[in-house]
Amino acid sequence: MFIDTHCHLTDNYVSGDLHDVIARAAAANVGMMICPTANPADIAGAIKIAETHDNIFATIGIHPEYASTDAAQYLTDAVLENPRVVGVGEIGLDYHGGNDNRAAQIKLFEQQLELARRHNLPVAIHTRDAESDTAAILTGDVRGVMHCFTSSWDLAKTMLDRGFYFSASGILTFKNAADIRETFAKIPTDRIVIETDSPYCAPVPYRGKTCEPAFVIETARVLADVKGLQLADLESILYENTMNLYPKCHVK
Repeated sequence: MFIDTHCHLTDNYVSGDLHDVIARAAAANVGMMICPTANPADIAGAIKIAETHDNIFATIGIHPEYASTDAAQYLTDAVLENPRVVGVGEIGLDYHGGNDNRAAQIKLFEQQLELARRHNLPVAIHTRDAESDTAAILTGDVRGVMHCFTSSWDLAKTMLDRGFYFSASGILTFKNAADIRETFAKIPTDRIVIETDSPYCAPVPYRGKTCEPAFVIETARVLADVKGLQLADLESILYENTMNLYPKCHVK
């Protein structure tokens, strides 16, 4: 089975329709999903989803969009020690709209990294137009994944040396993403996982539509071609990589 390592199942697009989303994923051989948080208001919902579905887990974090938030208020011991919470994410830096709040973003990022260290949890990193600060902060004392990785090969090399994984999203399938495909061709196969980032980044041939976990298979097909692998072989590799990335994940 394939695993969607990053799908926002708390978003409005699945309201009242989560059962159908999960069923479509199962029909597409997507047997496990990991639901991250970005908005602190979604934390309780993500945990509830994970606790009520055997094949769904959660990563809990606060996106840099909410840079003024005190993470300790939300990422409590009870939350991070929940057996269904397998990591801290998505967290990181985003200067795409400017970096006027850079100090606040860095403070929130570092606070959540410290919580991840304290609880020995992997992190799911969001970085956009912030490569230098991201590399300076992630010094190698935490493990995790560069979520929806579209940054440079230079950053990839740095984070490879620090033990990180790299997640391919539907962006990999876009016509204008040749540089991203080239980067993933270089990344060692044992450091790659896959995601949809639902409801965003729908892969070709669904580009422009609301993304959902079932679509991860389309990214997998392109990734298999990029890595020169049979799809079935990639499926096994991605499963093993995900288990190594998120040791708290298990399938009954």
